[in-house]
Order: sequence, then structure tokens, then C-alpha cells
Amino acid sequence: MGVDYYNILQVDKNAKDEDLKKAYRKLAMKWHPDKNPNNKKEAEAKFKQISEAYEVLSDTQKRAIYDQYGEEGLKGQVPPPQADGPGGATYFSTGNGSGSIQIQSEKRR
Repeated sequence: MGVDYYNILQVDKNAKDEDLKKAYRKLAMKWHPDKNPNNKKEAEAKFKQISEAYEVLSDTQKRAIYDQYGEEGLKGQVPPPQADGPGGATYFSTGNGSGSIQIQSEKRR
């Protein structure tokens, strides 16, 4: 399976943006490497995980992809949902620097 971003931020799947922000700030303060000089490596790893989780869950589009396909969907390993728009191409971007994926939707008659 993939990483559970909800578990990392210690929030419910139905958490609102405000709840995500509060959880992120609390955990980021707790695990900031400067606040953990005796355990810097673990703190850096935790801080990175927390930041990644917040980046995904605070972005509406990334969160929808994550909720449907998990971490693999964000990495482009799972095809995005088919576009039901009025013909033409739909562009889907995961925001991970790998560019956009073009999906050709079929017109339904």
C-alpha cells in the first residue's frame, strides 16, 4: 500500500482545511530538526513526512487523487479518472514535476 498521510498528520479522513493546518503546525513544531538537536536524523525524516502529507492533503486536487488512488496515484502509477467533458483532451497534472498526462476522452452519443 502507500503512505497514510492522514495517519501521519493524525487527522480523520474528513478533516477540514483548518484541522489539517492545526495538525501540521503542531507536528511541524514538535519534529522540527532545530527543536531536536539530539535526534536530528529522525526529526528531519519525520518533518519531511509531515510536510509531504500536508502538501498533498491541503491541495484539493491532490487530496482527491490521493483519496481515490493512494500515494501511487500521485506518482502517476495509476491512471487518472477518465474525463467526461465535451470531447477534446483533458490535462491532468500531479504536480510532482513529471509533467502533465494527456487524456483523450471519447464523446458519448
